[in-house]
Amino acid sequence: MRVLARALGLGDPVVVDDLSSPRALAGADRVLHLAGINRGDVDGGNRELAERLATGLRRCATPPRTVVFANSVRAGDGTPYGTGKAAAAEVLAEATRWSGSAFEDVRLPNVFGEHGRPHYNSVVATFCRQLVDGVAPRVHEDRELRLLHATDAAALLLGRPAAGPVRCGVAHLRDRLTGIAQRYAGGEIPAPADRLDVRLFNTYRSHHFPAGMPFALALHADDRGRLVEAVRAHGGGGQVFVSTTRPGATRGGHFHLAKVERFLVLRGTAEIRVRRLLHAGVRTFRVRGDRPAFVDMPAMWAHEIINVGDSELLTLFWANEVHDAGQPDTYPERVGR
Repeated sequence: MRVLARALGLGDPVVVDDLSSPRALAGADRVLHLAGINRGDVDGGNRELAERLATGLRRCATPPRTVVFANSVRAGDGTPYGTGKAAAAEVLAEATRWSGSAFEDVRLPNVFGEHGRPHYNSVVATFCRQLVDGVAPRVHEDRELRLLHATDAAALLLGRPAAGPVRCGVAHLRDRLTGIAQRYAGGEIPAPADRLDVRLFNTYRSHHFPAGMPFALALHADDRGRLVEAVRAHGGGGQVFVSTTRPGATRGGHFHLAKVERFLVLRGTAEIRVRRLLHAGVRTFRVRGDRPAFVDMPAMWAHEIINVGDSELLTLFWANEVHDAGQPDTYPERVGR
């Protein structure tokens, strides 16, 4: 949510801890009710959270324009969780009718995305973590999922255009992720069958990163010179470009929401610096042209490359998609703070 809001130029949302406080709600354009309980008393807990927000809405002299509830497709399915989420929606619908705010009941399916918590509420995160750890994922019940990337879920909650969920069986999901892991183990880019594959690849890479980076490439040399295979991309070409950078100069200073990007230094010495958005720690990779190794930029990490040598830096960049000036998927963000 915060990452997409930053990319859209909306600034950081204000986090409200006291849902019943009218001061935090009054006059807001859009209030997003994201709080929820999925362990323990899921019925009573979700009702109680909605009641707190309803109390705050009734106390507002200037009610928010719109109240959005991050509900679940399981609402009303007869389980304690589904019953609690349905009841919470009714509480908020009644409170907004009273206050005059518009109400949006957004029923989210199986949400997944980068850095998701494994063994919790996303089978995608669980399978990714198992594959990174060398464990073959097992399917106990092959049922149909409706998968929605977290960025699309955030867009729906913010009232922005978003792609809809994609239907996928659990066994098929396991097989797709297993194929991604097998290709990427050798530094190869798997064939993206569709938009979902790109999102699954980025999610897998988030569990893989930064392990294995920089990824050393085989250098073939003879009396004619040297040869190195920079990118082996299956099922798509993307775009390749090469840049030179003067000593001390920096390139980058941005992040991507979905684009896959690879950096490979061909000549000179550089530091590639990355920082996960909304986090403080900076990771630095030192790379040299005489020891070819690539670093793949993870989605939603700010990144930059600095020429730390005494001579000109020559770098090859590869992206999985052709640059579109109208939709570049590139957002300014300093790596260091």
